Amino acid sequence: MILSLAFSFLFLFLGAAFWWILDAKQRKLLPPGPRGLPIVGSLLNLGSLPHRTFHELSKKYGPIMSLRMGSVPSIVVSSPEAAQLFLKTHDSAFAARPQMEAVAHMSYGNNGISFTNGTYWRHVRKFVVQELLAPAKVNSFRGMRRDEVGLVVEEIKKAAVAGEVVNVSDKVGGLIENMTFRFLLGRSKDDRFDLKGIMTEAFTLAGQFNLADFVPSLKPLDLQGLTRKYKETGKKLDAMLELIIEEHEQNLNTGTRTNNRDIVDEMISLSKNDSSVNHQELAKLIDRSSIKSIMIDIITAAIDTSFTLIEWILTELMRHPRAMKKCQEELTCVVGLDRLVEETDLPKLEYLYMVIKEGMRLHPIVPLLGPHEAKEDIVVNGYHIPQKSRIIVNAWAIGRDSKVWGNNALEFIPERFSESKIDLRGRDFELLPFGSGRRGCPGMQLGLLSVQLVLAQLLHCFDWELPHGKSAEDMDMTEQFGLTIPRIEHLLLVPKLRI
Repeated sequence: MILSLAFSFLFLFLGAAFWWILDAKQRKLLPPGPRGLPIVGSLLNLGSLPHRTFHELSKKYGPIMSLRMGSVPSIVVSSPEAAQLFLKTHDSAFAARPQMEAVAHMSYGNNGISFTNGTYWRHVRKFVVQELLAPAKVNSFRGMRRDEVGLVVEEIKKAAVAGEVVNVSDKVGGLIENMTFRFLLGRSKDDRFDLKGIMTEAFTLAGQFNLADFVPSLKPLDLQGLTRKYKETGKKLDAMLELIIEEHEQNLNTGTRTNNRDIVDEMISLSKNDSSVNHQELAKLIDRSSIKSIMIDIITAAIDTSFTLIEWILTELMRHPRAMKKCQEELTCVVGLDRLVEETDLPKLEYLYMVIKEGMRLHPIVPLLGPHEAKEDIVVNGYHIPQKSRIIVNAWAIGRDSKVWGNNALEFIPERFSESKIDLRGRDFELLPFGSGRRGCPGMQLGLLSVQLVLAQLLHCFDWELPHGKSAEDMDMTEQFGLTIPRIEHLLLVPKLRI
């Protein structure tokens, strides 16, 4: 009996020792990183601008860094070479998305493009890319974009004649919203629907840090009150989207739709197995919730991102008048001074494209790319990456890497792209404003077109000055962290007629 107990204790001791050694070995194989605190890990150390915190930590721990965010093991990637490993070499292993509470309550969970996983996601993404955002569909709304930009140009012309200060942030934000809603819904504004207001509320909530996403055991407590707010906003958003879809269904049934079919029309036709839609196999997958979720994905991806980028680029041009002058000289040479810029002019504006690439390098649309999740245990570059690890690619840090961009990496110099083949479409990992791989942004082409057109028109039609008493050195470059990182202050400028 005593001998049996002794053997049992010896077996347990050896088993515990083996587990401890194995666990220690696995911890050793993880990428280097800060240890963090019990329960919360490194969450309390992220600060108000996590992309900057991660950047500083990567200088100490390297371009592939591990840290614990609550109970979630996280891997932060901060170099082009590391990004290529996770987004290309091992793309399939990291193509999953983590489940976020804000998405579950305000974007119909696993029904859209951005945070959906599995086979459904691949089918829906294919439909969105080949049908909803296909070049032919985007080009069919060229007249709409011309009209909307023209309206804003006329408003700014009146302000220029009156010598007024213009809130460029508001003007550009409203323009991008109107173009997005007309493309998606067939209307820019309708007093019956305050979709813009509710989406702004949802943007704000989604951009807030939610402790429950990283410490799931705290979800039932709702310590920050975010779950309640997610649910309330989700209900209001659902009611409004339902009204919009019902109206589109009625117009399609009665044949009152006379202009181009918008994106909602296309999705409704698909859900009803309309023969005019090519992807018939998707009809059984696209239901009411899917339509609403894709609507939210498109609005989220189009409005805040394009507006924020245009605002940052105009700010940099005001701080670098030489670059502003070169842009305007190119516009004069390509377009002339007797007409507005057309979309057919955009491919010829090579310096403007360099300015946009440099703006995206210093001020990426999303500083931390949409999080990926490891579908399985995997070894990357000799490091053990556990299943369910969250992969965070710091595009902001990659764009400021002096090993890639030189000692002047923090300076705004569009000419650095004159001899460079680095592009922004996800094939070159030095510049990843739209992500890369299977989870790259499907609306990249539409977003880039909107940014090019609006910037070209504003720079071609007007010279811009800072309000009286302000200088370029006074411009506040402070960032506000959220889904994107806009300037904390609105951009206020005085327009002068140029053409």
